Amino acid sequence: MSDSDMPGVGRLAHAPADHPPVKRAKIGVLLANLGTPDGHDYWSMRRYLSEFLSDKRVIDYPSWKWQPLLQTVILAKRPFTSGANYKLIWNEAENESPLMTITKAQTAAIAAALKARHGDKLMVDFCMRYGNPSTASKVKAMVAAGCEKIVFFPLYPHYAGATSATANDQFFRALMEEKRQPAARTVPEYFDHPLYIEALAQSVEQAWEAAEVKPEKLIASYHGMPKRYLMQGDPYHCQCQKTTRLLRERLGWAPEMIDTTFQSVFGPEEWLRPYTVEHVAALARQGHKRIAVIAPAFSADCIETLEEVNGEIRESFTHAGGEEFTYIPCLNDTPAHVEALVTVIEENLAGWLR
Repeated sequence: MSDSDMPGVGRLAHAPADHPPVKRAKIGVLLANLGTPDGHDYWSMRRYLSEFLSDKRVIDYPSWKWQPLLQTVILAKRPFTSGANYKLIWNEAENESPLMTITKAQTAAIAAALKARHGDKLMVDFCMRYGNPSTASKVKAMVAAGCEKIVFFPLYPHYAGATSATANDQFFRALMEEKRQPAARTVPEYFDHPLYIEALAQSVEQAWEAAEVKPEKLIASYHGMPKRYLMQGDPYHCQCQKTTRLLRERLGWAPEMIDTTFQSVFGPEEWLRPYTVEHVAALARQGHKRIAVIAPAFSADCIETLEEVNGEIRESFTHAGGEEFTYIPCLNDTPAHVEALVTVIEENLAGWLR
């Protein structure tokens, strides 16, 4: 047995005295989410929004056309409005966004579950596509810790070029910087995984059970994208529709009980329809006074759910005559969600764990 087989740092058997230390081989599990600004002040928001909105996977307009508009017009104003929205939901106790707080909790729960099952073979951590902690910094840390294999897990149930693909892009760019590249796997979308659907269904059932007056309809609100992306082959729209169908079937509900809508429209293009903010107002005007909204495309509550769904979309419904609006939180670090994520990770570790 070589020294490298022992815990911690060692020296390879029969290696010369000046051979660099060798870490015990591990497998890395790197969770990835969208990202978060470091603060809700103007400059923190500007740095974050500039990185996010400069991503060609997110905004694919030619740079010569988009960047002057972004840097001189959009980023002159939007950091103020976005910062004000973040301030409404900011975790002041930890001085971080809710997405950061929840992602930390998810990572801790997943790490504990995997350690209980597999001991110290795995190193579990998280990164953000935009902002901190960066993907590159976490890949570097895993390689330095002796991870010779890494499973990279974008925490998006549904595939989209602007989410899963750009996260993978950043992961591969980070690998390009490593002298000793680890073997790598990327976790695919899990929008129809039975345990994910079960976790969603349990969250809906708990909300219905807690409601004194039951909602008349459930709205499954997914993050939107330009309709053009669908026509170019992005499967996101179809995967969202299937998640809604599987959730409805698991709940045993009639088709008219659940509607699929899309939120977070940005820019002048037509996006996937119906738009959530318009749809809930239309429902109120049609006489649906009690609705619930769930956001299945988000693995953790964030600005798009806590401020947009539970703020702007709620207001749209009530201003149109709606009376009872129930927001069903994201799955976050609930036990059913953690079990689903751990199972997906283990499925993607097949053959690597002995």
